[in-house]
Amino acid sequence: MELRVLSLKDKELIKDFFTSVFTKEPWNDDWSDKAQLDAYIVDLIGNVNSVALGYFDGDTIVGLAMGYIKHWYRGTELILNEFCIATDRQHQGIGTAFMKNIREYLLSRDVHAIYLLTEKDIPAYDFYKKLGFYEYTTTVPFADVF
Repeated sequence: MELRVLSLKDKELIKDFFTSVFTKEPWNDDWSDKAQLDAYIVDLIGNVNSVALGYFDGDTIVGLAMGYIKHWYRGTELILNEFCIATDRQHQGIGTAFMKNIREYLLSRDVHAIYLLTEKDIPAYDFYKKLGFYEYTTTVPFADVF
């Protein structure tokens, strides 16, 4: 397995892989609006502080991580917006290995923290807990949906 840095030139690969995972259980996200999907992926990978990493088995992408670097008073962090493993490759240790490689990549760039949001009722919650991520109990997400 190999970690590769991805960029806008990989946008179609990223969109195809992203939708192949997140349009299925347990997420069932509706990414049928192709313009919205394209804009979302460009938001994640097309900025100066964007981080897009692929995990490859030969020429086949099996994992994807997208987020951005945030320079904060405690140090430099990765805000991880999306992390996924190919549906047919889940529960094989690939996600754990990919996250280990991501941590090594970040440390080599003086990034010392990963922050993310996930829902408690999907398998990702237990996955992150297993990897040693800790749950903030005093931080509350807010939204104003209109």
